[in-house]
Amino acid sequence: MIPSLFLAHGSPMLAIEHTPYTEFLGSLGQQIKPKAIVIFTAHWESEVLTVSSHDHVYDTIYDFGGFPDELYEVVYPAKGSTAVANQVMKRFEAAGIPVQTDATRGLDHGSWTLLHRMYPEANIPVVQISVHPYLPADVQYQIGKALQGLGEEDILVIGSGVTVHNLRMLNWGQSTPEPWAVAFDDWLLEQMKQGDLGALFQYDTLAPQAQKAVPRAEHFVPLFIAMGSGNGEPKVIYRGYDMGTLSYLSLSF
Repeated sequence: MIPSLFLAHGSPMLAIEHTPYTEFLGSLGQQIKPKAIVIFTAHWESEVLTVSSHDHVYDTIYDFGGFPDELYEVVYPAKGSTAVANQVMKRFEAAGIPVQTDATRGLDHGSWTLLHRMYPEANIPVVQISVHPYLPADVQYQIGKALQGLGEEDILVIGSGVTVHNLRMLNWGQSTPEPWAVAFDDWLLEQMKQGDLGALFQYDTLAPQAQKAVPRAEHFVPLFIAMGSGNGEPKVIYRGYDMGTLSYLSLSF
């Protein structure tokens, strides 16, 4: 069975840099061989959950600025899958979750930077899904839960985001993490270990330094979606920090 994953997509530079995290992503792609990928990306927001539904090659969206020319030359020509999109749609509809489709949007960097490192041949169909960051955490979890069991059909569900994501708090060139960022992730992991969903759903008021770590929830909610879609115990598969505060905490469920 394929687990669900929460993966940190961090800086777009992970598409071209060689770091311990990019090495980890490459190794992860060698370990997990799905027939299709369903990925929720923090860089596609919509009030109604939106599912990419087509069979053509995605455009690669460069939704960032100020990076080296080399990064804008990376192309990730994965195809979509209407068959998998329909399967996902039926599950959402059965769970009473409002959903719509999109046939034109390309892959944003919340998706292609990770997939470029994991599956560089771009030969696995991808279904990209939006997030609604203002829905409560328990609703995000239920969105994921609607997809529970896809791993048994060799479909990989990924929540692409970041646990600690505050661009104003980055410390350029700093290699050691700030204690407050570590404390926030420590709290998350402790609640997961205890299976305390109630506390996790109230992270914004209970977790230490929550307002610093999550000034806006779009990068955080993919964690709840990945958690809901999994069938196994939470497992830390990678942990590290960049620029003092940017967390690369990644988990499987």
